[in-house]
Amino acid sequence: MGHAVLAAALVGAGAALASATEPVRGRLPAGWPRLPADRVWLDEDALGRWRDRGWWTPLVIAALCLGVVLFLWWAAGRLRSGRLRELALGRADVTLSGAALASAVAERARAVRGVADARVVLLGRSARLRVRVTVTLASDGVPGAVLGALAREALAEVRGVAAPRGVEAEVRVASSRSRRGWLSGRGRVR
Repeated sequence: MGHAVLAAALVGAGAALASATEPVRGRLPAGWPRLPADRVWLDEDALGRWRDRGWWTPLVIAALCLGVVLFLWWAAGRLRSGRLRELALGRADVTLSGAALASAVAERARAVRGVADARVVLLGRSARLRVRVTVTLASDGVPGAVLGALAREALAEVRGVAAPRGVEAEVRVASSRSRRGWLSGRGRVR
């Protein structure tokens, strides 16, 4: 909700500023509000007065640097938040480590007949769980049979742990004979 309000405010401010330029003003419908074309936000005299104060330039640079640092911190947090850190279980204050659950699902996937290796990554937040499984088929592995067994065994256990939340699974299957091609399938575990 907060991101949508911020985005709407930024789009509105950008549109208002753009309406003061002649190329945009000519294309706006007649009834739309516009900023005056001759509006001066900061004239040369006012800018000169601000520059005469010794604290003005360092303050502007510091504020811009702080803005960049906050944006980078926010962006890093968004990138990091992709992996599930912990999953709340039941109504009690009991949590399960996302890494532990991913390791258990990977072991369960490796136990499926026809699977040579498996890697599992849990994504999303505890309200919406996504499981990304990368499976390398053994030489005798059949993709359809392996996907069915994964859905019945390993991914069904994730669904049981995550209940009542829904679990979305993405399975990538590679053949150990040919590393070039990927077969991929996506589906929601029900």
